[in-house]
Amino acid sequence: MAKSRIKNVEQYEALVEKGYSKEKSARIANTPDAGKKGGKAKPYEEWTKAEIYEQAKKVGIEGRSKMKKNELIKALRNN
Repeated sequence: MAKSRIKNVEQYEALVEKGYSKEKSARIANTPDAGKKGGKAKPYEEWTKAEIYEQAKKVGIEGRSKMKKNELIKALRNN
């Protein structure tokens, strides 16, 4: 019997059950630290308005030049 190459079989099976393809499920399940909550970025509230504006520009938020910081944050989170 061939040895499974899936590192996290439980995660793989859950992903397949959710409807992911076997290939995508295998890639995710074999990724180191997959499924662990990550995110090292600080929350938008700690960014400067200029940083938030640039992020809004990258993702194509329209009307950003007239928005206040809190409006930019809301637009980014709803994008």
